Amino acid sequence: MAKGEFNNTESFLREKEIYCVSACARFSRIKEGGSGHIWYMKNGKKEISALLLHHNHSLFPIFNKKTDIPGPRFLNRFLGKVYIHAIQGIKEDAEILENLMEKQGYFALEHIDYNLMCLDGKPTHNFLKPDIPGLIFRLPMPGDKEDLIKLQAAYEKEEVIPKYGIFNAASSRYNFTRLLSREQLLLAELKGKVIGKINTSSQSFTRFQIGGVYVLPEYRGRGIAAKMTAFFLDDLISQGKGITLFVKKRNEPARAVYRKLGFKLISDYRINYY
Repeated sequence: MAKGEFNNTESFLREKEIYCVSACARFSRIKEGGSGHIWYMKNGKKEISALLLHHNHSLFPIFNKKTDIPGPRFLNRFLGKVYIHAIQGIKEDAEILENLMEKQGYFALEHIDYNLMCLDGKPTHNFLKPDIPGLIFRLPMPGDKEDLIKLQAAYEKEEVIPKYGIFNAASSRYNFTRLLSREQLLLAELKGKVIGKINTSSQSFTRFQIGGVYVLPEYRGRGIAAKMTAFFLDDLISQGKGITLFVKKRNEPARAVYRKLGFKLISDYRINYY
């Protein structure tokens, strides 16, 4: 892709950024020389009106809810050569691509629907009080790596792996080690034991996306996840960026915490697994 087209694509994504932080982050990696593919459709004014991005076995449609998106001519040939693990994006766009793929004989094994939420100011609820004796939040140190990898594995088994998926310990370790090298993370420690963590999962032009919120089951019900999230958000907002996240619609306790923190619902979001 020529430099001018990269600039045009970035301008298009910046206008939609709040709805597609994951795609924006992947675009930046591709622009910097990483692997991936970007296809776009232009309108009569030669302006980009829709975009499809492929990165790391995932497809990210940014279609502006256009139901008249033509099936990309390359799609069948492309799907026959490249393994696609997931589609993710706002629900309307994910459904459009899902329907196009079904016409090519590709059917999702599972759909998971989320609420896409955003925060652009300090948390509005102080979950940090009252304090829990012995509980601290801190940045990770090299000696925490193995504890964090175990927490990540537990998080993936509980929240990420689709119904028909199989947990791969080596892949989880590799991907999380890479995440540690480029994302921000906060851990919760209680009386010397690492019991929880939260991290950014993507960083776009002006926003962080957070995820990976996990507390060991035996320590739940004490508000630790809420306190940890509030502490992390306070620091991220102070860096001058907004926050985006998506949370499963069926996870009402988490959605309630995010609402108390000041998050606003902006769209439905969907991930399809193949």
